[in-house]
Amino acid sequence: MSRIGRMPVVIPPGVVVDIDGSTLRVKGPKGEMVRTFPGSMGIELDDGKILVKRPTDERTHRSLHGMTRALINNMVVGVSTGFEKVLEVNGIGYRAEMNGANLMLFVGYSHPVKVEPPQGIRFEVDAKTRQIKVLGYDKEEVGQVAADIRKIRPPEPYQGKGIKYLDEKIRRKAGKTGKV
Repeated sequence: MSRIGRMPVVIPPGVVVDIDGSTLRVKGPKGEMVRTFPGSMGIELDDGKILVKRPTDERTHRSLHGMTRALINNMVVGVSTGFEKVLEVNGIGYRAEMNGANLMLFVGYSHPVKVEPPQGIRFEVDAKTRQIKVLGYDKEEVGQVAADIRKIRPPEPYQGKGIKYLDEKIRRKAGKTGKV
């Protein structure tokens, strides 16, 4: 039995779950998410908890069991508390600013790079610590937007300049040795 798949997903107060066959609709204070899961997985609502059951011990059913439960948990956590990714801007003259809802990045190009947030995503910038927060209720979307921002100017190994995740470690390389 999958250790992840057999754990129940607890529904916090303020979150409404509607199961229609293999389609799950979760609505909470942060937003609403709808996702269709494989029909072979049994999704049941039982006393404020969501249980995921698999029909057999086939390899495909075993692999879908834990994934289905994890996706349901991400939906419930996302609409109740939300997700965030924190990025850090490093480099002399590199900075990030807010322009309305858009994010403006000044990262060494001849022009500022404008990033528009997709539906359900918002940005927060702290100019003092040079951090960008990507906030939203869809974990996949938050991670993808953060990865797209990092891709604008990835950190380089010699001076460490660029945009990196807050908890990311950059492996630094030694540069050329000068004449002595």
